[in-house]
Amino acid sequence: MSISKYQAAQRNTESPRQAERRLFGQVNGALMRIGASLDVEATVTLEWNRRIWLTMQSDLARDENQLPDNLRAQLISLAIWVDKHTSKVLQGQAAVVPLIEVNRSIMEGLATAS
Repeated sequence: MSISKYQAAQRNTESPRQAERRLFGQVNGALMRIGASLDVEATVTLEWNRRIWLTMQSDLARDENQLPDNLRAQLISLAIWVDKHTSKVLQGQAAVVPLIEVNRSIMEGLATAS
């Protein structure tokens, strides 16, 4: 089976929560490989993580989102923090580890909620 067929099959059998957990796992793996470097690959990875969080923030702000208001507000606040912290990392003023820890916590929450 080709990789594209495998990926299509995986998408068809995953719940949205499982897909989100897998995505956070992928970006977290990439963030862990960054280390202290701020090369092009690190920048791309940090921006990928930021886009995931900004997309999630946008979805959480929609009236159609069915999460409880309190949880939505907490996750939106976290997304705002991720955006600001990412800027600090890109400027060499902060470490990437807190981003990894936040993503790991989200992954754990997605795993227990499945």
